[in-house]
Amino acid sequence: MPNAAANRRSPGLFGLEPGATRHLRVGVAVLVLLIGVGTLGFRWLGGMSWVDAIYMTVTTLATVGYGEPEPLGPDGRIFATLFILAGVGTALYTAGALAEFLIAGHVGEWIERRAMERTLADLRDHVIVCGYGRLGHAVGAELERAGVPQVIVEEDPAVAERLEGGRHPVLLSSAEAEGVLERAGLGRARALVAATGSEAVNVFIALAAREANAQIAIHARAETEAGARRLRQAGATQVVSPYHLGGQRLAQAILRPAVLDFLELAAGTGAEIDLEEVSVAPGSTLATLCIGDLGARHVRVAVVAVKRDTEPLALQPAADFPMRVGDRVVVVGDRDSVNRLAELAAHGNATR
Repeated sequence: MPNAAANRRSPGLFGLEPGATRHLRVGVAVLVLLIGVGTLGFRWLGGMSWVDAIYMTVTTLATVGYGEPEPLGPDGRIFATLFILAGVGTALYTAGALAEFLIAGHVGEWIERRAMERTLADLRDHVIVCGYGRLGHAVGAELERAGVPQVIVEEDPAVAERLEGGRHPVLLSSAEAEGVLERAGLGRARALVAATGSEAVNVFIALAAREANAQIAIHARAETEAGARRLRQAGATQVVSPYHLGGQRLAQAILRPAVLDFLELAAGTGAEIDLEEVSVAPGSTLATLCIGDLGARHVRVAVVAVKRDTEPLALQPAADFPMRVGDRVVVVGDRDSVNRLAELAAHGNATR
C-alpha cells in the first residue's frame, strides 16, 4: 500500500512540500507574468493583433526565431530587446527548475502521494493511531494481527520513514494540525487512538475528534489521574495508563498467577486459545440461536458474557439465553471455533 508524508505546513505544488517545488513555482509564476507582459507590449507598442502578439511572445521566450509577424517600430524594438533579456533568462531558469524537479524524484513522490490519498478515501471502518511510540506500536501490532486496517499519524520523521512501505498509510504530521484527522478518514473510522507522549496533545486530539465525529470510539493514553480526568471530559471513550496497567499486571503475577494466565488470552499470547468478542450482525444466524445451540453448529466455546445495548453485562449467560442483532458476545475457545463463531456472527454461515 503506498505511503506519503505531509507535515504541518500547507502542501505546495502538486501537494508536495513547498521547499521541494520552490524553484519551479517561482519560475512558472514569473514565466506566466512575462507572457502577459509580452503580449500586452507587442500588442500596444508593436501594433500587433492579439494573436500575433501572443505568437511573438511565445517564439521570443522559446528562442525559435521564426521572424516578426509585423515589422517593429523603434518603441517595439526597444521593448523586444528588453523582453528578450528578461524572458530568455526566465525560460532557461524555469526549464532548469523543471529538470531538477523531475531528476530529484518529486514526480514519483507526487504520484505516490496521490495513490495514498485514494487509499485514504477508500478506507472504511479503520482505526486511526496518533503517535507510534511504544504504546502506539503495541496497539498497531495487535490491530495488524486482527487484520484491522489502520492509518498512522506520526510527527517524528525517523519513525514515519521506518513505517513507510508497510501495509498502512502514514501521515507525517502532528495530529493537532488542521485537517490531518479529516485526511485520515475520521468520519469513516471505527476508532481513534491518542497515544502520543503528551497528555495535553492527547486531550486536544480527543476534543477535536469528538467534535468532528460524535460516534467514534476514542481510546487515549494518560500519565496522571488529572490527565485521565481531562481526557474523559474531552470525550475519550476509554483512558488507559501504561504505568498503571503494568503495575496491575506485575501484581497479578505475584498474587494470582493463574488469573494472569487467563488474562494473557486477551492479548493473544496463548498458542491455541483465544478470548474474543464478536458482534451479531443483521441477518446473522446467531440472531436466531440461543447460547446452548452453538455446540450443534460445531462451535466449541465458553460464552463469558453478552453485552446488549444499554443493559447490564450478562455474565455466564444460561444455555437458553437468546442472542440478538447487535449483541457483543465475549467467548473463550480454540481458534478454529472462535473463527467459526465470527463467521456465523457476520455472515450467517460457517465455512469450516
